[in-house]
Amino acid sequence: MLAEAALRFRVAIPARYASTRLPGKPLRMLAGRTLLEHVYRQALASGAEQVVIATDDPRIAEAAAGFGALVCMTATTHLSGTDRLAEVAERYGWSDETVVVNLQGDEPQMPPALLRQVAAALITHPEAGMATACARIEQAAEVFDPHVVKVVRDARGDALYFSRAPIPWHRDGFATARDVLPGATSWFRHIGLYAYRVAVLRRYPHLASAPAEQAESLEQLRALWYGIRIHVVEAAAAPPPGVDTEADLARVAAALQASGE
Repeated sequence: MLAEAALRFRVAIPARYASTRLPGKPLRMLAGRTLLEHVYRQALASGAEQVVIATDDPRIAEAAAGFGALVCMTATTHLSGTDRLAEVAERYGWSDETVVVNLQGDEPQMPPALLRQVAAALITHPEAGMATACARIEQAAEVFDPHVVKVVRDARGDALYFSRAPIPWHRDGFATARDVLPGATSWFRHIGLYAYRVAVLRRYPHLASAPAEQAESLEQLRALWYGIRIHVVEAAAAPPPGVDTEADLARVAAALQASGE
């Protein structure tokens, strides 16, 4: 197990103001704090060396500075959070071997331990360019739900493929029933939390979109297409869903109130 002293990583939080389903999402209030501040506090609790909020919106920058966060203003032309993180890495001059965890700005209940776990997974697997997490699926309905991204790993724990389809496909079991998972096979849902080596972040914006990425609408398939190994660790503490709707805000607010935060 990696010693705490050797677990050195940074966290970058890409935050956009625009949201189709929840406009101004990062600045929506939850238990007396903005959604973004809750995310930032989870990042600080992970023990990261540095936590940076990356945004192209002055309203988010002002709010983040108000609760003491380090803010990096980025270009308005980025198509993804990964592209935004690449600019942050360049702005701060991080070395190629620096490990950066990309924490989405709508994950106020992300366990700090999972941030550390994903960072440690990348640090201890030097052959990988990225690391991410997964959680075991127990219900057949999740396997067949296209909104639940599944991942299949190889013997080393590296990703073979990510898909919205039910993978692995149990030929005999699913031929007879699809409401119960067959035994002797495991399914895993992908948790959208990534650790990158900065060398990969610098390369990523210059890679053309991959055919499978376009078909599945899953950006991580671009990395696999170009031979970037993604180590996938089973989460010791899986997070609840992030915030995308008013109902999600109410759910998280109730959870925070129940926990006394």
